[in-house]
Amino acid sequence: MTFTPQPGFHIYGIDLPEGGVDGLGIPTRIGVRGDLAADGTPATGSSTRLLRLTGLATELPVYPDGPVTFTLPVRRTGGHRAEVVVTYGACSANACLKPEVDKAIPLDLR
Repeated sequence: MTFTPQPGFHIYGIDLPEGGVDGLGIPTRIGVRGDLAADGTPATGSSTRLLRLTGLATELPVYPDGPVTFTLPVRRTGGHRAEVVVTYGACSANACLKPEVDKAIPLDLR
């Protein structure tokens, strides 16, 4: 799966804890449900960097601006229908877009 935020925007790290750091940041999450099961954890070849927000001591792990590709090993558990479920937040230096939380993307496994 590739996340492609609009130019000048980044997404938060997959290792960001639930609830962010001091309540800031939306951790990137990828999962599956339906007739697929995760057979490992999400991985990416991209590294995060620490972003310090202006006026705050908090540092947040973010990927560089632009696309970030993740892989998730899966196994088929039956049938032909599954969903990829994602949570992410995209921000620039000046603004954040509305986060997507548990967004389901349907898959047809035929």
